[in-house]
Amino acid sequence: MTENKPIPFKEHFAIIKHLIRWTLMAVPVAIVIGSVVAFFLWLLTTAIHFRFSHPWLLFLLPVAGVLIHFIYQTVGKSSEKGNNLIMEQIHEEGGAVPKRMAPVILATTIITHLFGGSAGREGTAVQIGGSIAAMFGKWFKLNGADMRLMLTAGMAAGFGAVFGTPVTGAIFALEVLAIGRIKYDALLPALIAAVVGDLTVSAWHVTHTQYHIDILPQTTGLINSYLHFDLSLLGKVIIASALFGLASFLFAGMVHEIKNVCLKLFKHKWMIPVLGGLIIIGLTFINDKPDYLSLGIDPEHPGAITIPSAFHAGGADTWSWLWKTIYTTVTLGTGFKGGEVTPLFYIGATLGNTLADLLNAPVGLFAALGFIAVFAGATNTPLACTFMGIELFGGEHALLFAVACFTAYFFSGNSGIYSSQRIAVPKIFGDGNAGESIADAAKRRGYMYEKLKKYRFRK
Repeated sequence: MTENKPIPFKEHFAIIKHLIRWTLMAVPVAIVIGSVVAFFLWLLTTAIHFRFSHPWLLFLLPVAGVLIHFIYQTVGKSSEKGNNLIMEQIHEEGGAVPKRMAPVILATTIITHLFGGSAGREGTAVQIGGSIAAMFGKWFKLNGADMRLMLTAGMAAGFGAVFGTPVTGAIFALEVLAIGRIKYDALLPALIAAVVGDLTVSAWHVTHTQYHIDILPQTTGLINSYLHFDLSLLGKVIIASALFGLASFLFAGMVHEIKNVCLKLFKHKWMIPVLGGLIIIGLTFINDKPDYLSLGIDPEHPGAITIPSAFHAGGADTWSWLWKTIYTTVTLGTGFKGGEVTPLFYIGATLGNTLADLLNAPVGLFAALGFIAVFAGATNTPLACTFMGIELFGGEHALLFAVACFTAYFFSGNSGIYSSQRIAVPKIFGDGNAGESIADAAKRRGYMYEKLKKYRFRK
């Protein structure tokens, strides 16, 4: 009787085969995604600068909103679900992401920014990535788990390419799918795609905004020479990060609530973006400045409040973060397109600027912490955002980045900007059903709240 002995290095041959297979599939996909994202970034910058040169375009924002509505009604159709559609297809291991999603979201995002809407660009890049990945997946005749890996790689490529943060892009694509759980089977294709997507954007000579934290002054108190911060600073970071998490909770709640209220109020849905456009115009007149329109990255006039300006003392007003929250939630909640992440960067950086003044803390450091922490809370991706801090600002303050992101993550509650995100492990023990989406959890809580109100009324 002979024993079945394992073949030497059989496992390693399988690993090498898997690596070669996914490299050959992910690289061409990422090159196409990176090229489209590079074109999108160039077009977006051109549109924003054109609008600042022609301020009267803001008055056409309601008309632009109606145009976007009818584009999705006639051409976009299921594409309107955006990132949530891609996440749903990954959960279901399906590939029903339409090819039209990429050109439709690109065009409608440019229209939003051209006429003054306050939105971002991450959502557009991720949808471009998911749409192109689904198209290639069908060409490669992928299905089931392989299609899920391909869609995840497409998300990673889009995110890594649009921000110049490939490691963050790979981890974000894995972490954003389910709160409290990461499936590492897609790590290899996601990392390959994110790196290649970022390199492709660089090859097209499209640059990203650079951020810088000023050198911290010598601190007093109990100093750890290795970690370069004292206990009082750590306490201030924790307090600020809790507030960053609450800002994330406010943003996510406002976006969803504005959508729900508008759907109930208007029988004719094209009227929703008209209302949104009129509100943005009114808010701009109230503030008497265009600082809260569009991305908020490049200064278009002296003294403009932008994300880079928030890294310096006096670079933001006390309530800049709240104004940007209102502008962006109204824009996205009434049907305009783009992304949430860059506005979240703006909200976090300006809130960090304000809190640094109140807590007597380093402005640049707290702007950076807010930059990543509000994003972490709103998307429930603290690990990815910690890496984003390292990729954008350097590794010197890595521990503070982690403290800020994970604290904001917990204080944002079981909420988020992506309604299709699953709750694998609730943040609060016993609160939530494993596997339900954020949208389902919100409906369940609303139902329980209504029952509680009726019970109290009868009492």
